[in-house]
Amino acid sequence: MTDLVDSMLDLMRRLPPTRVEENVSALVNICPDYADDLLGSVDQPLKLKTDRATGREYLACDYNRDGESYRSPWSNEYDPPLDDGTVPTPKLRQLEIKANEAFDTYREMYFEGGVSSVFLWDLDDGGFAGVVLFKKSLNPSTASEPSGSWDSIHVFEAAERGRQAHYKLTSTIMLELGIKSSGDISLSGSMTRQTEQDCPVQNQESHITNMGRMIEEMEIKMRNLLQEVYFGKTRDVVYDLRSIESLERQRRQRELQKELVGFMKR
Repeated sequence: MTDLVDSMLDLMRRLPPTRVEENVSALVNICPDYADDLLGSVDQPLKLKTDRATGREYLACDYNRDGESYRSPWSNEYDPPLDDGTVPTPKLRQLEIKANEAFDTYREMYFEGGVSSVFLWDLDDGGFAGVVLFKKSLNPSTASEPSGSWDSIHVFEAAERGRQAHYKLTSTIMLELGIKSSGDISLSGSMTRQTEQDCPVQNQESHITNMGRMIEEMEIKMRNLLQEVYFGKTRDVVYDLRSIESLERQRRQRELQKELVGFMKR
């Protein structure tokens, strides 16, 4: 079992990231018995759904999925309806409601649009875990405008230790950009980082403040890394392939350099 799942994950790392949903679906059809293991291990672009009770949009992923239904963070109901779907305890549900309000404000400040969702669940050791999701998409009105999407998945665990709590955060960002004005150009990929931190806790709402600070710092760090790795390297490759200056001008510059070197050696 482990070898087969590892082989599927190894294959996914070598397939185009722009077709991750198609590839996951194909592997699930080939090995349906390992669908849960694969879906729980491969990050896919977040899907938008609408809460029928409130009319608000939310994000669907493996963390709010139960079978073929997805739970809304706004109404706490599953779509399609599920009588025995997993939901947080009343105390944790109250924290989930406040967390969704807080990160919805964070989303508006940092992304100026998009959709956010927060889902929490209890752990067997007495702590709790959760996931904070953000999605921002570019929907071009014309073919000359760029298209793309930004998906953030922040999974964390919180364990209280007296007046402090220990947090484990795993953050994944999936980026996709496309331009069709000068030929089909696609830039896509994902990045995952982990961190752990101890923070003081005064009440339940302290968890929102602590996790908000950790997620904010992680997103800033990963944005800078993405800018350096993806955009910086792409710019270097493009500049190496296509010179802004003409070949004739470069040839004259090389000849001038040789003449100067010759005069200096005399």
